[in-house]
Parts: sequence; structure tokens; C-alpha cells
Amino acid sequence: MGNINIVILAAGQGKRMMSSIPKVLHPLAGVPMVRRVLSAAQGLNPAAVVVVIGHGGESVKAALPAGTLTAVQFEQKGTGHAVAQALPLLDASLPTLVLCGDVPCINGADLQALLAKAGSDMAVLTATPADATGYGRMVINAAGLIERIVEHKDCTPAQRVVLTEINTGVMVLPAGKAATWLAALQPNNAQGEYYLTDCVALSNADGVPVHRVPAAKAWQTEGVNSRAQLAMLERLHQRELADALMAKGVALADPARIDVRGELHCEQDVSIDVNCVFEGRVHIATGAVIGANCILKDCTIAAGAQILPFTHIDHATVGAGSRIGPYARLRPGTLLANDCHVGNFVELKNTQMAAHSKANHLAYVGDATIGSQVNIGAGVITCNYDGANKHRTVIEDRAFVGSDVQLIAPVTVGAGATIGAGTTLSKDAPPEQLTVSRAKQITVEGWKRPVKLPKPAN
Repeated sequence: MGNINIVILAAGQGKRMMSSIPKVLHPLAGVPMVRRVLSAAQGLNPAAVVVVIGHGGESVKAALPAGTLTAVQFEQKGTGHAVAQALPLLDASLPTLVLCGDVPCINGADLQALLAKAGSDMAVLTATPADATGYGRMVINAAGLIERIVEHKDCTPAQRVVLTEINTGVMVLPAGKAATWLAALQPNNAQGEYYLTDCVALSNADGVPVHRVPAAKAWQTEGVNSRAQLAMLERLHQRELADALMAKGVALADPARIDVRGELHCEQDVSIDVNCVFEGRVHIATGAVIGANCILKDCTIAAGAQILPFTHIDHATVGAGSRIGPYARLRPGTLLANDCHVGNFVELKNTQMAAHSKANHLAYVGDATIGSQVNIGAGVITCNYDGANKHRTVIEDRAFVGSDVQLIAPVTVGAGATIGAGTTLSKDAPPEQLTVSRAKQITVEGWKRPVKLPKPAN
């Protein structure tokens, strides 16, 4: 159990998002903003984390992990009022760190530095952005401590020019002080709200120093108030992830055109082309090549594999040296061994394929076990679903399945068997034999192709 309380403010409506979805549920890198902030909070090992909800509160609560503590701000009366709603759930003997649910890129290292600086005092995380419009401004004394924070709407024109260091909304209130200071707040401002920032003046009045800790990167402290701001932060966040990948030896065709929406782990000499999306947990081994416009989710790509453009891989494993795509789809449960080829417009689902086997064109193989050195021709499908239950197809080593074959599961194709093109296989095919089923070919003499009748005259 840690030695701090954490309160995450997530009650705002976010009118400028122009959305019926609560602002904090809009995703950055595939994860709702409030979940990102919650993850940063939990990384500090706190005694308690309380998320203050309000607008769309039930939706926000449903998006949080089970067991997350929440407090409800029924009326949005400002940040100070919001924190006060969480007080009954906090340990008054511990300091309280306040985070904002719409600051999705908050850096854990900055939070650690803030807590270390605060000690038994108050501390505020600050930043100096290129444009401070809209942010509360720091008034700093000769000792470098914060005297007060003036909200943008309450600043004089001169203050808006001179005061460039801003409040990020992230601060630490010392143990035993939060309840007293929050109860003393007054809505004497342009908004008529209870500002949490007024705790700075109350802290100074009580003789408690207010320290400032500049964030390492100002953009990581930026809040989201519009879709444009969210899109801007998305690209900054993705560029940081791209830079980290390149620093580990990954070749990116264009670091501005990659989207990581989960955890992407790459070994050296991986190559990733443009417009690829990575979701969930993806591991790509040494020398693998990912072509343009691929989507990879919760999958493993072994060393030297080639994933050609427009391929979708979801909860699947691709063996070393395999070649997948273009336009292939590997669905959950697919496991490919080394040197497998899955070509254009081939879909595999819950299929295990042994080494050196191929399905190069236009096939659907679902719920199947495929041996080594198997060839699956164009237009082959496993008929694995009878309308109620799934059934399995087994294709043993060295089998050759010709084009336009339907394998009606459950069925087994024996080792070394050949299935002739156009066959509908409803019984097991013996090993090392040719099995074929076709209607007799006939030619109808004297048959004429219909001709189009002339249109009637008007």
C-alpha cells in the first residue's frame, strides 16, 4: 500500500468535443483518456485512487476497471468542488495528488518528481507552452515559489503577456490540509466556481511553501478540450513511440505514419512500412518485414517473416520465414509454423499449419489442422459450420488439395493424398490416393445462346 491518495477529475462534459460521449472516454492511441491517466496513477502505487465522475458518469464508471473507486460531482462547480467530493474516500493522513482525466499523456516520471519535491509541502506541476492562452498563470516570488495562480479569464492583459509559466492542473496537497483548504474556497471569480488553484493562496497563508516542478515536456501536460487538440496529442504521442522504436533498431518508412494502440515490441532490424496499425500486444522478431497498410492485433511475428500489404492479423502467430499476404486475413487461433505461405485473399481461422505448407490464393480454411508440405489450391474452403456447431478438418502431411474444393467437416485428408479440382469431399480421403468427385461433363449439341430481344419502339 502506498503513501499517497490520488484523485482523478473526470466529471466534465467537454462541450467543445461536440460529442454525446463523455470527454474522458475519447481514446488516445486506442485507450480512453481516463484509462491512461488511471494507469499512470496506479504506477505510483497509491493507497487509494478515486475518479470523480459527473457528466455521463455511468458510462465513465463502466469504462473503468472493476473495483475502481468513484465519487460523483452532481453539479459541476469547479475543480475544488470536484476534489471535495472525493474526500470521504481518502486517508486524511496522506498527501493527495490531483490529476486530470483529460490529460492523457501525463508522464509518470514527472509525477514522481512532483511528489519528491512536495515532501510535506504543496507542489504544482507547471509547463511553459508556446501559447499559454486558456491556462492559469503562475505568479512566482523571489524565492522561486508559487505565490498564487491566476486563471486566464481573471488575468489582466499585462499578466497574459508577462506570465508564461502555466498551471497543468496537476498538484499535490499536503496531508491534513485538503479538507480545510477546500472548505475555505470561495467562488469569487469570473466563472463563479470553486477553483482548486486557490489552494495555493491558502497554502501560503498557512505558511506552507508551494513548490513548482516544470514538466520535462510541455505537450505531455496538455489537456484535451476539442477533437483538434486530441488529434494533435495523438500525433505527438505516436511520434514519441516511433522515435523509441527507431532507437531500438526498427526501420520505419515514415515515423509520422504509424499507429500503436497497445504494446508493440520489436527486435532489431524489423522493417515497418507506412500506415500500419498495431493493437493489443504485438511482438515482432528480428528481421521481420511489415508491409504498408497492415493491421496487427495481439499477435506474434517470428524472425524473418514477411507480412505483405493490406494484411490483417488478429490473435495469431506467424512462424519464422513465413510469407503472408497481400490482402490476407489471419483470425484468432491461427498458428503458422516456419516457412508457411498464405497468399492474397486467403482467410485462416482457428487453424494450425505445419512447416512449409501453402495456401496461396482465394481460400477459406477454418477450424483446421494442416500438416507439413501441404498445398491448398485456389478457391478451397473448409465447410466447418453446419448451422449450429463447428467441426474440424484435418489435412495430413504432403497432401495436395486442388482448386475449388469443398471439404465438408469433419473430414480427414490422408498423408500424401491428392484431391482433384472441383471435388466436394464429404468422406475421408485415403492417403497416397487421388480422390475426385465431379458431375459427368457433357456437351449439348445444337444449343444456342439466348440473344437479347430488341426494345419495343416508342
